[in-house]
Amino acid sequence: MAYQLITYKKGTEIPLLPGNNLFHSVELFKVFEQTPGYSPLMLVTYENKTPIACLLAAIRNSARCFPLSLIKRCEIYGTGEYFTEQNQEEIFGSMLRHLTHHVLRHCFLIEFRNLDNALFAYKYFRENHYFPINWLRIHNSLHSKAPEERLSNSRKRQIKRALDNGATMHTAETEEEILTFAKMLKKNYSSNIRKYFPGIRFFLLLVQQNSSKEIGKIFIIKFKGKIIGGSVCLFSNQDAYLWFSGGLRKSYPLQYPGILAVWKALLYAYENGYRHMEYMDVGLPFKQHGYRDFILRFGGAQCSTRRWFRFRWKWLNRLLTKFYI
Repeated sequence: MAYQLITYKKGTEIPLLPGNNLFHSVELFKVFEQTPGYSPLMLVTYENKTPIACLLAAIRNSARCFPLSLIKRCEIYGTGEYFTEQNQEEIFGSMLRHLTHHVLRHCFLIEFRNLDNALFAYKYFRENHYFPINWLRIHNSLHSKAPEERLSNSRKRQIKRALDNGATMHTAETEEEILTFAKMLKKNYSSNIRKYFPGIRFFLLLVQQNSSKEIGKIFIIKFKGKIIGGSVCLFSNQDAYLWFSGGLRKSYPLQYPGILAVWKALLYAYENGYRHMEYMDVGLPFKQHGYRDFILRFGGAQCSTRRWFRFRWKWLNRLLTKFYI
């Protein structure tokens, strides 16, 4: 079946779409569009002039001092959103071919992450010379038990001790709070070169979008009026996603700011009726993984998934394909 596929590079040109997936929404497109270092693309597939699928791809520059042509990368969360139950893998295959051809002229790497179904469109990924790497996902179920019931005993003691020692949890209300939080978190992330940290404007845009639905919240941890930790949470359909979190744990060890940052996001998601909390980017399935072990003590469950990668250099892509497949 022939489909019409249109690529949009400006948020004002994207038509009204019926979906509910934040990661393929006009709202998130506009956040990326106005954040320095990002160049988003929205692919929309039409059948008889009716949109039947869309896919949001975010092209970003690395902060590292290398030639830009080598460090531009394209990231896609999931495999798009579909407004029809028919031929979803075939539709995705059409979008994937178009995206790969267009993006590899500008990017060194394309990455598909946070896949709901690790086997979805396997045939089309391989036809377009992508290779998979096993990954992990962790989520907390919030619909069957209160989050307190899933905490480890040590985590419960740490939360109680932090609050007894004067730490407080809040939702960021003002632009000043958001900017102060973002600067604090940027310093915290700069010590870990694996993690990409977007420009500060990203966080302002995330909570200032004029949308009929909630797309994001920033939670902050304070001690004696100073912001010492916080987290960034996104909301899509009925699920919450913890994108960034951190705290000044070395400077304020008795206040456990990193723990409270995650705990506040969990409480908010539970109190507002979200079904799950997923933790973004918990890493490769190594036996020892500090962040994953930290998150699991909040009572989350882990499951196996994969990410798909495609490099511009054909020789490198062939080498990694032989290694991982």
